[in-house]
Amino acid sequence: MEINGGRCNSGDKSQVEGEISVLSSDLFLDHVGGVTLTFNSDGLSWKSLDSFDNDGSTCLGIKFLPRVATKMATKLRFSDIYAVELMNGDMVRESDLTTASECFLGNDSHDSGMNHFIVYTFQKSKSQPCLWILAAYTFGHQDLQTCQMWVNKINGSLDKEIGRPKNLLVFVHPLSGKGNGQRTWETVAPIFSRAKINTKVILTQRAGHAFDVMRSTTNEELNSYDGVLAVGGDGFFNEIMNGYLSSRHKVPFPPVPSDFFDALGNDSNPLVNDPTEADSESHKNRESDPLLSSSAHNESGFSHLRTNDGSHPVDQQIEHPLPNQKLRFGIIPAGSTDAIVICTTGARDPITSALHIILGKRLCLDVAQVVRWKTTSTSRIEPRVRYAASFAGYGFYGDVITESEKYRWMGPKRYDYAGTKVFLKHRSYEAELGYLEVESEKDSPISDGSRMFTKARSLKRKKSERIICRANCNVCNTKPAYSSTKSTPATPYLSAQETKWLKSKGRFLSVGAAIMSNRNERAPDGLVADAHLSDGFLHLLLIKDCPHALYLWHLTQLARKDGNPLNFDFVEHHKTPAFTFTSIGNESVWNLDGELFQAHKLSAQVFRGLICLFASGPEV
Repeated sequence: MEINGGRCNSGDKSQVEGEISVLSSDLFLDHVGGVTLTFNSDGLSWKSLDSFDNDGSTCLGIKFLPRVATKMATKLRFSDIYAVELMNGDMVRESDLTTASECFLGNDSHDSGMNHFIVYTFQKSKSQPCLWILAAYTFGHQDLQTCQMWVNKINGSLDKEIGRPKNLLVFVHPLSGKGNGQRTWETVAPIFSRAKINTKVILTQRAGHAFDVMRSTTNEELNSYDGVLAVGGDGFFNEIMNGYLSSRHKVPFPPVPSDFFDALGNDSNPLVNDPTEADSESHKNRESDPLLSSSAHNESGFSHLRTNDGSHPVDQQIEHPLPNQKLRFGIIPAGSTDAIVICTTGARDPITSALHIILGKRLCLDVAQVVRWKTTSTSRIEPRVRYAASFAGYGFYGDVITESEKYRWMGPKRYDYAGTKVFLKHRSYEAELGYLEVESEKDSPISDGSRMFTKARSLKRKKSERIICRANCNVCNTKPAYSSTKSTPATPYLSAQETKWLKSKGRFLSVGAAIMSNRNERAPDGLVADAHLSDGFLHLLLIKDCPHALYLWHLTQLARKDGNPLNFDFVEHHKTPAFTFTSIGNESVWNLDGELFQAHKLSAQVFRGLICLFASGPEV
């Protein structure tokens, strides 16, 4: 079907039998002039009929494009279009239409009756490809029905785009970062409205508010949403994720060496969790942090098995599906660091993140389950479970968070100030760590550093050997040979005969477990440059006690682009799916995604691709 001047002319322009007819119209494109717009199976294309050379304009943060070369075809894919809107003639500026309408429509004077429709999309920044900028194309025609027809056709194609959300639950942290969480949401909210996405917005009133809402929301109610958004920082997302997983992720606790619980002086089986047992002591001694409620984990129904030697069986096939497999999480960055957003979209930009969400991007993330073990006054060993999506750190990392809490009024600058104070104190902590060594099969399809291989005491690779996690990452998309089809996502264990616990004991300035690279503005390559988002591993970083100058050198390398922070004799780097930690003597505190977590003794394991985000990964 061909439409010219508002008249529909039946006629198949196909040259091959069975080919879909081409729909096209001669329209006016703002800042370009007359164009022939064509509707294709995967998008829109147009060819300029005039040689106008007008520059684009910017209104309300939207750049109106494009400046199209004469007779050059331009194309928009439906997968990049997030909305289309019909406008009437009164909403268009006269000055922009005078010359174009006269030339295109052959009028002798200005035509104020032009009807328009706007196609909303984005363009990638030339200097930063990961940064997406809002863009809009305004097409015009005298005939309203022609414009309406194009709007209907485009909307019909947008409705067929798979994975785009229709209903979202949004949590806004008003005090996040510099206290601009609410203002950040108000900036991106019109984009969601334009895309016809329904949003239920909850402005949190206190610490733990989002956790309580996510934990108490029924699965039936969650099924009515396509996703849950966090407008805030990494810590706020951690709170929401923990609220979701705390009562829904029913899996065994992390594996541990056979002698892990000996120091607790209890002969009972601590790995068997009886949810019917009431622990009155835990209710009496609730911690102030709402995420550390012991009762929450007793109610979650965790169960455990134990082998004859006391170690956790690593070759069991365990299913742990979540109630809503389609539910995705999204983050609109408004925090102090926003490492998760930078690692998953490549840009710390609310508009870019909003577009990833609206366009229905999908990216799976590894999540670490961290369990604190503690003996209660009734001599019962009690586990408390938390989850981390980006990082778990002890020593320097925990001390900085603890110190920074005293200076929240400083905003993000408090981390620099607190970090300087903690660095000058140069405190080290004695601890013993165990980590699981797993060697992959010889015929593993992945031939790079992503193999399950940690025989070396410290993993030190040349820059040329690093494979950075990017969009459509081969490492993350390759199904591991160790995984069972019945247990996806899973921790990468082979069998009890192929696993081995290795230990490291000493005084450490810091202990870190990086689940992703943790790129941020202070560390452009992150803690581990080639850590992947969904390979089933964490990177255990042990920084042993060393002179002030050497530690400063290490931190300086972290802050440099293409630095080598791990190539020091006092740095141990182990790639592993699970580890244990036991503090000896004076203690620090753990930092989980920016949230404090006190633990004298803990175990941790990684679940590959446990949750999904509205993101596509950073581009090259």
